[in-house]
Amino acid sequence: MRSRNMLTAIARRLIGHTGVWLAPRTDAARITRLIAALSPVSTDKKLVRYGPLGDGGYLIPDDLDGIEACFSPGVSLVSGFEQQCADRGMVVFLADASVDGPAVSHPGFKFRKNFVGVTSNDVFVTMDDWVNESLPDSTSELLLQMDVEGYEYEVLLGMSDALLRRFRIIVAEFHDLHQLWDGPRFALASRAFEKLIQTHSCVHIHPNNVGGSVSIDGIEIPRVAEFTFLRRDRIVNSSPAMLFPHPLDRDSTGNAPLQLPACWINSNSAGFR
Repeated sequence: MRSRNMLTAIARRLIGHTGVWLAPRTDAARITRLIAALSPVSTDKKLVRYGPLGDGGYLIPDDLDGIEACFSPGVSLVSGFEQQCADRGMVVFLADASVDGPAVSHPGFKFRKNFVGVTSNDVFVTMDDWVNESLPDSTSELLLQMDVEGYEYEVLLGMSDALLRRFRIIVAEFHDLHQLWDGPRFALASRAFEKLIQTHSCVHIHPNNVGGSVSIDGIEIPRVAEFTFLRRDRIVNSSPAMLFPHPLDRDSTGNAPLQLPACWINSNSAGFR
């Protein structure tokens, strides 16, 4: 079984370069509409950088007053983003079953050894259960910073609308974006993005230069990208964001720099189907 999974992974990587897909290929117009709906906007809230000058650092709106807690599913080798949130006075809840704790200690950190998923059991916990158990009887404003290696789509779809609206700011690393050309993969990812943009606007995208990008039919898609969303009710004025890379952006690895492709900038479509 492991050999079969490995061969499947190799095949998918190869077909991602050729533009030939095992599953039905997504129509280019649908991908274009999705990209348009995710095109970043500039708002009255300037962007600031939290975390290190490299992997694990993210740009977020300077709209943090009143946020009680940060939830951070997926614990990496660095915890600079979470540390800055804790230093600001937020309680920081971290979850990851693959490690025994965050990279650094902080009195404001609350760690649990679980993966975040679509059900709760001995290994997994849902976002709703995690928040309810961590902050019982609370309706406070929250921040979500998520890097769960491809499970971000399922986590978002499994989250209740009520909880999603509590997250004023959402920072998430989205993986395998080039697989949007795969019909079933597009169906999953587009539903997650559609759910998110009902309440939030994308205010920044930073392609992670760990894996480059894939260009098919004139549409270039980074394999991995960090997205920042701000809840719509926090935005007074907005206009298409035009400055990419942002002066505060930094490459995530020592690989060749990767800029946000032009097709992701200044699109005006209201949505996608």
